[in-house]
Amino acid sequence: MKACEVSSDLVARYVDRRREEEASNATINREMAALKRMFRLGLQSTPPKVNRVLKIPRLAENNIRTGFLEDGQFEKIVSNCSELWFRAIVEVGRTYGWRVGELLQLRVRQVDLLGKVIRLDPGTTKNRDGREVSMTQNVYALLSACVSEKQPDDFVFTRPDGKAVRDFRETWRNACVAAGVPKLLFHDLRRTAARNLRRAGVAEGVIMKIGGWRTRCIFERYAIVSQTDISDAMRKLESQQNGHSVGHSEEEEDQSPTKLDSAKPLPQ
Repeated sequence: MKACEVSSDLVARYVDRRREEEASNATINREMAALKRMFRLGLQSTPPKVNRVLKIPRLAENNIRTGFLEDGQFEKIVSNCSELWFRAIVEVGRTYGWRVGELLQLRVRQVDLLGKVIRLDPGTTKNRDGREVSMTQNVYALLSACVSEKQPDDFVFTRPDGKAVRDFRETWRNACVAAGVPKLLFHDLRRTAARNLRRAGVAEGVIMKIGGWRTRCIFERYAIVSQTDISDAMRKLESQQNGHSVGHSEEEEDQSPTKLDSAKPLPQ
């Protein structure tokens, strides 16, 4: 089909058909974004290959992240794969909330055991910014074993045969099923890291720098306040209210409206 024959009605029919095929709004938006990009590139050509950029409506997406990796689930997941690289990549993922692509591209030279820091080079992350974080004791122990006897440009996460880990979706899926959390995504470790850091009292601006969230609106999509956090907040509020009522002095109680009124003669 020629570009001039693509109309808004045609796009609308395509969207309806994709919905009938049970494609998600996010998937349809990605497909429409590719089409719109084609038109934009055509318009920017010299001479232009199209005379306009197709106007494509954006469908509403339910892109709020869900799911947390709790401590008990973590132990169950890593116990289902005895390989060092798996436990290490899950530990680093849940500690810093880094994306799986950033972790798989990590090289030995980026792990400074002497300074106990990990560095992500500028241009290697999704937002192109570099990052540097300090290691926890668990991360330090696991990464020390991962980089042992490797060269600076070798990958940190490698299988027992020495080959770099490129894809571990099946391993992750099998481990989650065995742990009783079949719907948990590795990407949920980003939410887990953000929540754990916030619970530890880390400022949200610092959390955004650690995890690589550039804008707050993107950070808020991860909805890091869990039901447990809300329950804890309600317990603290109830405790404060109870403590306030118990803390009234006897003098205040003597001056309470009930006692004062009871001391007065009843009106005739």
